[in-house]
Amino acid sequence: VQLQASGGGLVQTGGSLRLSCAASGNTFSINIMGWYRQAPGKQRELVADITSGGSTNYADSVKGRFTISRDNAKNTVYLQMNSLKPEDTAVYYCAAKLYGSSLLGPNDYWGQGTLVTVSS
Repeated sequence: VQLQASGGGLVQTGGSLRLSCAASGNTFSINIMGWYRQAPGKQRELVADITSGGSTNYADSVKGRFTISRDNAKNTVYLQMNSLKPEDTAVYYCAAKLYGSSLLGPNDYWGQGTLVTVSS
């Protein structure tokens, strides 16, 4: 499985961006897809994830502002980010977990990061 993320950029506080992550390869084996972020000097953290059935999970810090969605036909996951804040500035990574992998274990595949910068 390969993951290709895109959509990052520079935006002002209160603005919006949409990230995309396209999966290729053995995509039928993907169960959960998610977005993580890592700000300078901080650990990587979960932003949101979504199962193949559409169940979603969000970090408290983004609830009500970010929306994760998934197009299984296109093997693509999206992250719509609204009301962006400077503290959302980070490198955003998409990740995938396969069927059969432990839900509590690490992700099986990672995409390259895409930088989101929110100016104040």
